[in-house]
Amino acid sequence: MLPAAGQMTICFAHVAYQMQARFALRQAGINSIEVRDRAGLEAGIGQADVLVVSGLWRNELAEMAPRLKFIQSIGAGTDQFDRDVLRGRGIRLASAAGVNARAVSEHAMSLILALARRLPEARDNQGKKFWRGMIGDLGQREDELQGKTLVIVGLGKIGGRLAQIAKAFDMRVIGVRRDPAGGKGAADEVHALAALPGLLPAADFVALTCPLTPETTNLIDAAALTAMRPSAYLVNCARGRVVDEPALVAALQAGTIAGAGIDVTWEEPLPAESPLWDAPNAFITPHTAGETRRYEDNVLDILMENLARQWRGDAALLNQVV
Repeated sequence: MLPAAGQMTICFAHVAYQMQARFALRQAGINSIEVRDRAGLEAGIGQADVLVVSGLWRNELAEMAPRLKFIQSIGAGTDQFDRDVLRGRGIRLASAAGVNARAVSEHAMSLILALARRLPEARDNQGKKFWRGMIGDLGQREDELQGKTLVIVGLGKIGGRLAQIAKAFDMRVIGVRRDPAGGKGAADEVHALAALPGLLPAADFVALTCPLTPETTNLIDAAALTAMRPSAYLVNCARGRVVDEPALVAALQAGTIAGAGIDVTWEEPLPAESPLWDAPNAFITPHTAGETRRYEDNVLDILMENLARQWRGDAALLNQVV
């Protein structure tokens, strides 16, 4: 069991997010500390009953945390945590799944719109003070989304909301999920992951909003990219390794697909020498799809719910992992 609120210490560990400042506004009567780097986390974790963390976590930290009972991940992904290590030390873990569903779905739709409306090119032309003339070639003009087919890989909270947004643009939406019995939501139809190769040739846009698992690692490889139309676009707001990055670079360079909107990459920050920077028709955002002004408060909502459940003695946590 967690200590009572007045006897507990929460450690917020993130390089940039303003978790402690936003938490203080809730006046929860709980002591907290905040650290910004790995050294600070190593120094402070021994005081923590609860740890709110994502990228700074290392599994060896569990041995330095005799009081630690609960970890609330700041992000939806939890592959950095060794479940067996946590179970062995009696530490519970919950993800922040759904915390950024609104933000990421909106970002994915923004990338789709940017690619269809050729906004990256317009921004580049603005920097050059170049006013592009009218285009006779229909294939080179900006496009409309009505009637276009969007394949969403990962029809969870993020993908489900993206389907709702896409339907507002009168797109045809095909959902792909691990368990099609989970429902199609706003999608026009839903299929199992195994059906994806047969769906790709019909797609104008393929949006990735799935978790990174052994099944989805390199899901979009050279064969998948070849199966897509030369006029189609790939949008990745999932994890970098869902896409075979060298194969994507080759596809963009060869014109196998029309372009890609990329929020996540194999290595982050994306190295300066990566050919993705110079790949034609690649529009890159620096893993900011889920990062909004509301993010900290959204995480804290999940944290407070999970603290309340543990104080009540509930068996299940919100987004429980361990």
